[in-house]
Amino acid sequence: MSSNTPENPFGGFDMNALLQQAQQMQQQMVSAQEELADARVDGTVGDGLVTVTVSGTGELVGVKIKKDSFDPADPEDLEDLIVAAFRDARAKSDALAAEAMGPLAGGLGGLGGGQGEVGPGGAPFGF
Repeated sequence: MSSNTPENPFGGFDMNALLQQAQQMQQQMVSAQEELADARVDGTVGDGLVTVTVSGTGELVGVKIKKDSFDPADPEDLEDLIVAAFRDARAKSDALAAEAMGPLAGGLGGLGGGQGEVGPGGAPFGF
């Protein structure tokens, strides 16, 4: 065990190195979040009757409905297909985000408040 000295008040614990590592991780998180915002994921149901596109952050960015694929007198079927396609796309988006952010968030080791947690504006907690 190292003793505390004026030069190293943390007794062998290099606070500067820890801060540098935290800054690097924050930069990597921001970069990963930007990549996710630009990514697009499709969710499709009914053999292509409805396709929903979301960003890697889960934002709905597009809906495609195959022409003549539903009865206008019965919109409930179309509504259900849109919801199902969105859920499919969102699940894929969540998996993409977990893949992109998981290694970074897991490396926070308690500093970030938990794996994958982000604060307001998408900034990781703890920074």
